[in-house]
Amino acid sequence: MDDLITAADLAARLDAPNPPVVLDVRWSLGGPHGHAPYVAGHIPGALFVDLEADLAAHGAPTKGRHPLPDAEAFQASARRWGLDDGDEIVVYDDDKGWGAARAWWMLTDAGVSTRVLDGGLAAWRAAGYSLEEGDVVRDPGFATLHPGHRRQLTVDEAAALGASADGILLDARAGERYRGETEPIDPRAGHIPGAVSAPTTENVRADGTFLGADELRGRFADLGIDPGTALGVYCGSGVSAAHEILALAVAGHDAALYPGSWSQWANLPERPVATGATP
Repeated sequence: MDDLITAADLAARLDAPNPPVVLDVRWSLGGPHGHAPYVAGHIPGALFVDLEADLAAHGAPTKGRHPLPDAEAFQASARRWGLDDGDEIVVYDDDKGWGAARAWWMLTDAGVSTRVLDGGLAAWRAAGYSLEEGDVVRDPGFATLHPGHRRQLTVDEAAALGASADGILLDARAGERYRGETEPIDPRAGHIPGAVSAPTTENVRADGTFLGADELRGRFADLGIDPGTALGVYCGSGVSAAHEILALAVAGHDAALYPGSWSQWANLPERPVATGATP
């Protein structure tokens, strides 16, 4: 589980020479901004990362709700966080792990060694470790990012994977959104034809920590995923899909991200929509 780190391991690393850079990526869908709770208490030394400003671009709805920022903008953010070449990163949040996973996906895509705190801030608190108040500011860094280490799907490639008999497109949203029973955000309800429902909530335990590798392999095998299966993942806007890709990585699977996700698909009237419990 090289992509995850426990609270105990992180605490030990913070007291060792050359500790990792810790990033607090508090964000929740439709929730309050994460900066105020960050200031009220965060892992000592952690810097706040604003998902909406630093980990997403914004534009026409036909691009999706959280399209990936361009390489230059993301590198500028990383340098503002104080990142240098060779730094090791630990990311966490205080909700479902989605914000942390988005940062993990983008940083590892850029070639930066990054791990997610398993269970997030709740796990840190549960282990009895202290919190720090206020803002943390580091001197600007000089990291050079090299994006392209992870695979992405265009809208056409997502459609093709959903229609393919040789691969599987996973929908990481809640089951009721997949089935089209409700759609609180986007203009159409349902799922991409051929996509398989795989809510991120089923990848973690009640305390928010990930299931073990064997348990996750079993979960994905039940969805028809074998070693070597061509995989893609989408969600509402490309955030929680990164959490699914992290779970797949723990289970030993590699998957591509469809960054536009349902928020793009639903804003393209020519794209067909499926509803119900089956692909």
